[in-house]
Amino acid sequence: MATQADVVAALRSVQFPGIDRDIVTLGYVKDVTESAGRFRVRVELSPTASTAADAIDASIRNALERAEIPYELELKTQKPAAPAAAAPSAGDSDPLAHVPFKIAVSSGKGGVGKSTVAVNLAVALAKQGLRTGLLDTDIYGPSIPLMMGLEDSQPLLDEENNRLIPLERYEVKNISIGYLVDRHTPVIWRGPMIGKAIDQLMRDVDWSDIDVLLFDLPPGTGDIQISLAQKVVLSGAVVVTTPQDVALIDAAKGVEMFRKTDVPILGIVENMSFFACPHCGERTDIFGSGGGEKEANRMDVPFLGRIPLEPSIRIGGDEGRPIVVREPESAAARAFLDVAASLAASLQMSR
Repeated sequence: MATQADVVAALRSVQFPGIDRDIVTLGYVKDVTESAGRFRVRVELSPTASTAADAIDASIRNALERAEIPYELELKTQKPAAPAAAAPSAGDSDPLAHVPFKIAVSSGKGGVGKSTVAVNLAVALAKQGLRTGLLDTDIYGPSIPLMMGLEDSQPLLDEENNRLIPLERYEVKNISIGYLVDRHTPVIWRGPMIGKAIDQLMRDVDWSDIDVLLFDLPPGTGDIQISLAQKVVLSGAVVVTTPQDVALIDAAKGVEMFRKTDVPILGIVENMSFFACPHCGERTDIFGSGGGEKEANRMDVPFLGRIPLEPSIRIGGDEGRPIVVREPESAAARAFLDVAASLAASLQMSR
């Protein structure tokens, strides 16, 4: 007689079309219950994955029938968390209209590891074959040069097109104000100058030949976030938080800000989710447990996954070798790869 484990094993054979990840890993299988020897399988797809629903439905049925498992399938698409992204303000055209996918990586509060998440997601998307870019919009505290191992580098100028050529490492094209100013000198600029600088990083940098561009936003819900949402048609936003209440309060504000600017919410990532002792394996919930997923459910937005708290993540950031590169088989790297796969699947990103 079949068991729940048999059902899950069969579902793991169902790949999302065009993505090297199965529907269990991507978090689309929400529930498997058994009654009188028959299994009820509940699958929920993200709103932007709806066009793949028929193919996934057929693949699930084929997998369960091959395994001779009696079943009932409920497959539905989650309702959109926000309306489709609105066009930029009147008279102001999107300078990155040629880039198919543009994702804001945001956090309501500083110190939750947003830049770490942005860097590792960018590298993870590149590992999936996507031509990936990363734009550091944190003018006051740029982290990308250090985390990408390019602190002493400067972008070159394409004199023919009069555009900066973004630096590239780990197959990710990236740019930051940190490449253009002395790293020991603070940037003391008012809002209008900050806005102009970001506009130049979008318009005066050669962002051709990329499939997806990630924006590493500063923490909070200020001028930069609002200005970006008005100037660029974003595919969506990823909000990073830790499980603790003080971070979740600000993460919720970030979600609401994007909703008010008509930017779809792609989901919440819970960073520093737990610490697993490398010696005994005991798990410690340093910042609490499950807060990110509870908040995602409360706000009716997708929960993209949990990133563990590991010293190797911090070491990789300081060394300029993201964990996805430094220790690709680690639990943290796999978590980042799964989140990236979920994003790619939900937006149906492909070459």
